[in-house]
Amino acid sequence: MEKPVFVALDLDDEEKLNRILPKLGAPQETYLKIGMELFYNSGSQVVKKLVAQGYKIFLDLKLHDIPNTVYNGAKQLAGLGVYCITVHALGGSQMIGAAKDGLIAGTPNNQSVPKLLAVTELTSISDTILKYEQNCSLEMTDQVISLAKTAKKARADGVICSPLEVTKLRQEVGNDFLYVTPGIRPEGSANDDQVRTTTPKKAKELGASAIVVGRPITLASDPQAAYQAIKKEFN
Repeated sequence: MEKPVFVALDLDDEEKLNRILPKLGAPQETYLKIGMELFYNSGSQVVKKLVAQGYKIFLDLKLHDIPNTVYNGAKQLAGLGVYCITVHALGGSQMIGAAKDGLIAGTPNNQSVPKLLAVTELTSISDTILKYEQNCSLEMTDQVISLAKTAKKARADGVICSPLEVTKLRQEVGNDFLYVTPGIRPEGSANDDQVRTTTPKKAKELGASAIVVGRPITLASDPQAAYQAIKKEFN
């Protein structure tokens, strides 16, 4: 079975969305990551429309609030028919568990419950930021492992992490968990604002369950060719 490659559509309006979608390929074969920019601009209706067209949607809103608020937010998102949603693992086990309960409560009977992915440390976070701004005494990998264990215990389906941490995570947290990795850059691409990055091929070798790629696809002269090449390399 082909592992998902999510195209990160960091766009701020539907007009830009409608321009890029035909360049990516058939909806049934395309995984999309919709983030804050587009959701805050166009709301849930654009997500419903994409789901109805056959796209598999990774709705990346990174819920992080008190458990009751996250429960109710996740309950609303569950009705959209998306593939997965995200919460911040730093919100704690009670909040993560509340998100899971909200997804179960809000999913219509004829739909699958969206997968719950917990964001560990963003791939833009460096060791320096972890130590001196977050005041975390753990090394980056140990911090990510700790957050992943908390997320799994709280019934999340997986985590968002750097591909560089997946091998250790599989050893410490297990193979019955999803490891979805942003920070993917094809050979020769600029890192942009990502710090902990690797190539699609290396992400596969390290054991990533799915990868997220944005600008190397959306800004390519031929987005569909770039997307297909990355899918081929990862699978």
